[in-house]
Amino acid sequence: MIRFFLLFLFSFSLFASSVEEHRWEKGQSYLVFLEKLKLPTKTLYYNLDKDDQILTQEMRAGITYQLLKDSDGKIEQILLPLNDELQIHIYKDKDSYSFEAIPIISITKTEAFSVIIQNSPYYDIMKATGSKKLAQIFVASFKNSLNFKNDLRKGDTLVMIYDQKYRMGEPFSMPILKVAMIEMKKKRHYVYLNKGRYFNEKGHEVEGFLLTKPVRGARISSYFTKRRFHPILKRWKAHLGIDYAVRRGTPIVAAGSGKIIYAGRMGAYGNLIKIRHSDGYETRYAHMKSFRRGIKRGKRVKKGQTIGYVGTTGRSTGPHLHFELRKRGRAINPLKVVQVTTKKLKGKERKEFLILKKSYDKEVDFHISKHTKFEKKEKIKNFCNINQKES
Repeated sequence: MIRFFLLFLFSFSLFASSVEEHRWEKGQSYLVFLEKLKLPTKTLYYNLDKDDQILTQEMRAGITYQLLKDSDGKIEQILLPLNDELQIHIYKDKDSYSFEAIPIISITKTEAFSVIIQNSPYYDIMKATGSKKLAQIFVASFKNSLNFKNDLRKGDTLVMIYDQKYRMGEPFSMPILKVAMIEMKKKRHYVYLNKGRYFNEKGHEVEGFLLTKPVRGARISSYFTKRRFHPILKRWKAHLGIDYAVRRGTPIVAAGSGKIIYAGRMGAYGNLIKIRHSDGYETRYAHMKSFRRGIKRGKRVKKGQTIGYVGTTGRSTGPHLHFELRKRGRAINPLKVVQVTTKKLKGKERKEFLILKKSYDKEVDFHISKHTKFEKKEKIKNFCNINQKES
């Protein structure tokens, strides 16, 4: 079906059809969306299994989606991106509509830019690129190690190199930072992506705020993936967390300090606890046997505090903890964020990192020199224009 849709995108004019692009409204639910378009909610929501119903809750404000309409203005197909890898495909099949989750077709480009600081990293990146996401990523990368307010000066330089996905020719999803550099008081500070983790120029891992595991002695039985072809259901599904297999009754601890915003039963999750942390983070703990006494909505918990016990409630084939990490509502891979303490690279790992670092440093130098040459050309151009006016 996805190929059929793409065919229409490139040749719809021949068939008197049209493709419309819209942005998902803030606070809009999938059900309200279906009702607005007068699409059958029973077929496209209520008859879905629990996992697909949960998928539809992943829609994020501002995401661009496509509507394919026939010559009479009736909807034939819809593509709704859910995350970086999966999208909802609604299509008309004779006189009815069908629902499926399919992979997103995208390409990834490595991009880079450098900026001379005039105001602040956030403001100057926004002004140079128009991307709030890039500004947020850069500031977050150095948040725990540098003091921009006291140590940054006008004229300092910053560089970002990152991977950006494109869907249908438009930037899509959060950029993946590969290296960031900021020069402060003539000293350079770096953050490098190395095997899914971030390190500074000394080879020390950038510290996180969460624990590595919310349960002890567990093995990972299922990893985070935004698209997985289910071997039994024979269709695409997402697994937006990490499954830790361990014996029933094993204590579960809070991955970080925060406030419990949900503690109760929730469909396929079974017994579920949600904890809100700082900086827009939220963790979820599912399939629990029971909650620890006193654990309830509104209670504040500390990192490492026991909140419940491993079970097999909800949709579960055996005792395990399903652990999710979300940033401002968006599911992200816990293994790329959660850490116990900073790690210092040694031996072979350090040698491999230094090779990667050398390569990244050359790229950073290239973009700085490129920006410097441009600045000189602009100054010469402006100087010549001023002299011409005076003469």
